Amino acid sequence: MSTYTVLIILSGLVIFSYLFDLVASKTKLPSVLLLLVLGIGLRLLVDKLQIHTYNFLQILPTLGTVGLILIVFEGSLELKYAKEKNKIIKGAFLSAFIILIITVAVITFIIHQITGAELYVCFMNAIPFSVISSAIAIPSVANINKKSKEFIIYESSFSDILGIILFNFAVSNQQITVGSFGQLAINTILILILSVVACITLLYLMGRLKHHIKFFLIISILILMYAIGQSFHLSALILILSFGLFLNNAEAIKHAWFRSVFIYKNLSNDLTQLHQLSAETAFIIRTFFFVIFGFTMNIYQLNNFILIANGLIILGSIYVIRFAYLYFFKRENTVPEGFVTPRGLISILIYYNLPQHLKLMEIGTPFLFLVVLGSSLVMSIGLMATKKKELETPANYEAL
Repeated sequence: MSTYTVLIILSGLVIFSYLFDLVASKTKLPSVLLLLVLGIGLRLLVDKLQIHTYNFLQILPTLGTVGLILIVFEGSLELKYAKEKNKIIKGAFLSAFIILIITVAVITFIIHQITGAELYVCFMNAIPFSVISSAIAIPSVANINKKSKEFIIYESSFSDILGIILFNFAVSNQQITVGSFGQLAINTILILILSVVACITLLYLMGRLKHHIKFFLIISILILMYAIGQSFHLSALILILSFGLFLNNAEAIKHAWFRSVFIYKNLSNDLTQLHQLSAETAFIIRTFFFVIFGFTMNIYQLNNFILIANGLIILGSIYVIRFAYLYFFKRENTVPEGFVTPRGLISILIYYNLPQHLKLMEIGTPFLFLVVLGSSLVMSIGLMATKKKELETPANYEAL
């Protein structure tokens, strides 16, 4: 394949992704779903033409990790903190935590019934199916009401963070002891301290860098710190979320010393540029990740009634748990928020990071693909079904 052919394919994918985003903004059909279908279509075409291709599975985890960082960072840069939003933040955290725990427990039981494997192995395989994907949820709620949008951004980001914490904890502690929780507490304190230091240091750098290229440097440092944190089994996604929130709310800090050292004249303009850069970079990474994920799927393996039936059982349990929690504990905006619980990038990353000896043959990538695709379809249908109602009441949450 020539260089020019590769360039045509890559630029064509970006153009298609842009068009998919336009379609998504009008129909509430997630662009990720269209990217997956595009990837599947390309795979079918390549198979038919018998073209030899690169083993894209080697780069998929790296692409996904960078995409996750940028998407969470982009979402956090849109959030403005105010005391009256404490209720939303608390509610989002409790929702993410409780739904995650209940979903993991229920899916662990389902997988145990399907495979008969020991509970620990079933538990590890249940985690990828239990985490809300912020990479799909955040872009998909761009056009819903402001209150629900903020709730979903916080909740999906918390779900990603808690899912990674749970995964790291479970991988490191097959036998849980009191010391296991002590180590978890130490790791959490360490990442919180690192987050504070990183936020202050990076903001200081932004104000002192005079070179015309500085935002990619900031993002690169952020990715470096995330990678170092994750290599020590620290939940470094907390750092990403904290930095975005800190940047977007730094000007609200009234302390005279802080303002004299860290707040500079062009901060507002720099934040706008940083947000634009992270959004566009996340768009590119997300495009290639989901097209490649669709491309690497062997859809012929989906021609299995038992696999589809088991996948639908897990999918159904995800939505029953979510709607039940929102109905009994949140009691507002159950629709459309109940539909926004997609599985996607974070689920794929956690699954690929499962140690090989813990992976179950019955719960493989076709099973994961089915749940990712199914949850995106359900979300799409739910959001489109509520579109008319939201258009009729556009001022429901203007006061917020």
